[in-house]
Amino acid sequence: MLSKEIDLAKTNGEGVLLEKDVSNGGARKRIESMSSKERLLVIKQNIQSLKKVSVTDLSVQCGVTEETIRRDLDKLEQEGVVTRIHGGAIWNADSQKEGIHFYRRLTKHLKEKQIIARKSAVVLEGKYTIIADSSTTVAEALKVLPDNHDITIVTNSTEVFREFQQSSLNIISTGGEFNKKSLSLQGQLTKTNIAKYNVEIALIGCKSLSLEKGVQDSNEGEAEIKKLMLAQAEEVALLVDHSKFDQTAFVSLVDLNRVDYIITDCRPGDAWVNFCHEHGIKLIY
Repeated sequence: MLSKEIDLAKTNGEGVLLEKDVSNGGARKRIESMSSKERLLVIKQNIQSLKKVSVTDLSVQCGVTEETIRRDLDKLEQEGVVTRIHGGAIWNADSQKEGIHFYRRLTKHLKEKQIIARKSAVVLEGKYTIIADSSTTVAEALKVLPDNHDITIVTNSTEVFREFQQSSLNIISTGGEFNKKSLSLQGQLTKTNIAKYNVEIALIGCKSLSLEKGVQDSNEGEAEIKKLMLAQAEEVALLVDHSKFDQTAFVSLVDLNRVDYIITDCRPGDAWVNFCHEHGIKLIY
């Protein structure tokens, strides 16, 4: 018989939890283990759900030392999933990951997107045929268009249909398979239908742009659709907030020399200003 009940759990650095359970008057040792991969998944699920977590709470939940949790959080921060704070971490709301729901993406840099939308009005003036992708920034920009029945928008964004259901604008759907997360239409039917239309200007968003690597996106399927849209347009307007400059994403979308306008919320660095001037790109900020 134990003289007293031991209720403290001992752990090792590899994530093995040693617990003392009291059952029928005796002590029983229970060992639980969680792989590093499983532990990282649990941590990500907690942070995404709660938005903010502490090292201590994660240590208890995962049954590992606080030092192990700190290393896990450091790894997730390097991946861009979380931001480390004193005693824990918060969900990285600016992480550019696939599958983020449209309305969640819409709230990211919303003020900047609205600034870009207002600045795009000068480019859209006098344009009557427009092709628009399903990005949140482009959705904001379309709101500045005059309520004119002579204007036609071709788009794969289902959010545009909802936004302009009472408008006089002519909205043409590309058709395709519905993606519930991005509120967009995708697939072969989308690609086939895009090729039917010739437009004056394409409004395109992206995940990042680089002087060396050009315009990039994170989703290959979306990038293919955007490339087809660019091919059908006389001019291309790229709508990007300041956070997208000098970044790298997974898929190459188009060279910068195919872009006629870059519309952003504030002045980018001198390198961008000089590049746009030298390559005939109209930089609007």
